[in-house]
Amino acid sequence: MTSIPEAPPVGEGDCAVVTGAGNGIGAAVAVALARRGMRVVVADLDSAGVVRTVESITAAGGVAVGAPGDAASAEGVAALIARATSSFGRISLWFGNAGIIGGAGLETPDDEWARALDVNVMAHVRAARILIPEWLESGGGRFVVTASAAGLLTMLGAPSYSVSKHGAVAFAEWLGATYRHRGIVVQAVCPQWVRTDLIDDVPDSLLSTAAVLTPERVAEIVVEKLDGDEFLILPHPEVAKYYAARATDTDRWLAGMNALQQHTEVGDETGVGDE
Repeated sequence: MTSIPEAPPVGEGDCAVVTGAGNGIGAAVAVALARRGMRVVVADLDSAGVVRTVESITAAGGVAVGAPGDAASAEGVAALIARATSSFGRISLWFGNAGIIGGAGLETPDDEWARALDVNVMAHVRAARILIPEWLESGGGRFVVTASAAGLLTMLGAPSYSVSKHGAVAFAEWLGATYRHRGIVVQAVCPQWVRTDLIDDVPDSLLSTAAVLTPERVAEIVVEKLDGDEFLILPHPEVAKYYAARATDTDRWLAGMNALQQHTEVGDETGVGDE
């Protein structure tokens, strides 16, 4: 068996690309990486958010460039990678953070399913197609996916989000299993509730199931984990316990989730679940 090389370090002077970096976790991670001395490419559809994040980084003495635009399509990913390499050279860290919730329930239309799968799964596939061959020739790299605890468990009321985030975890697992011995580290960030726009419409009855962390706290945990090669990065440590329970006693876990669904429906009827 081929020995597993040490995780390639990422740090001062290296180029990092962070998608979905105009707000929330992505913005906080971009700032945290810049504080670590990395040169950061800030990507997001929200051009105003890109400007804010770049300004935050440069005001703190960091180095960053903005790349507003689509980081999900094949053309958008290729353009983003080209922008990063022309600005800072070889990409050492790809942080695929962009994601969308999608629709709610079985009535979610096909186009919303397609968009969720495009942004939450295929964006990672398209980035890996370009980056992995280059990393195999140049000594490795680090590919990090923001996948959500929904990718390990599920998210009630959000079928396309749950399915696509499971897909993101599955793709990240496949990448790690396939390329780790060749110097490529793959990690999946799977938080529960984080204080971002994505939870604006989540009922209080669901938000009460775990602590709501700030994006800055999640970024702090993530950046610490970049010194190693642990696959799952769990800002909410209890997710590991839930994940194990889901795998070892699936029926009991599903019964518990259904009970939470029933509680949520009662909350919605009484107004308890309103923001």
